[in-house]
Amino acid sequence: MTRVWQWNRPVTVREVLEDLQQERSIAYTTVMTVMDNLHQKGWVRREVDGRAYRYTAVSTRAAYSAALMNEAWSRSDNPAAALVAFFGMMSAEQREALADAMRIVRPGLPGASGHPAEEAVDGAVGEPGDEPGDEPADEAAGEATEDPADDTGPETGR
Repeated sequence: MTRVWQWNRPVTVREVLEDLQQERSIAYTTVMTVMDNLHQKGWVRREVDGRAYRYTAVSTRAAYSAALMNEAWSRSDNPAAALVAFFGMMSAEQREALADAMRIVRPGLPGASGHPAEEAVDGAVGEPGDEPGDEPADEAAGEATEDPADDTGPETGR
């Protein structure tokens, strides 16, 4: 998936194979099987191009990451505590990215006109009466429930 996301265009098994072979020895049939598995799982769509298929990602890497975070958070028995712990693990750059994202999602958040990332992080938990899921979400992000690399081995730059 990494290659398909990086290239952001329809790719053939041969193209992925040739790129992977720059790093390690791998068989055409292995790449073909992985691409077919990703297609069967709904992570890529494919179109016939001559005697080959061209594979295209169904959603973005960002949507996939968001779906993983949402799934992990929704499985917590204490979502607020999970968020606090998650925010506590963030670097300053990640907190700033979160503050930027929160200003996009909710322009009226404290700190929207100022800088303090901490104010936006505090607001990320929501206002009293807010329910999880009230925020706009990428439709594709909500559909992803499994790792596309499950049957394809570790995600090491593929």
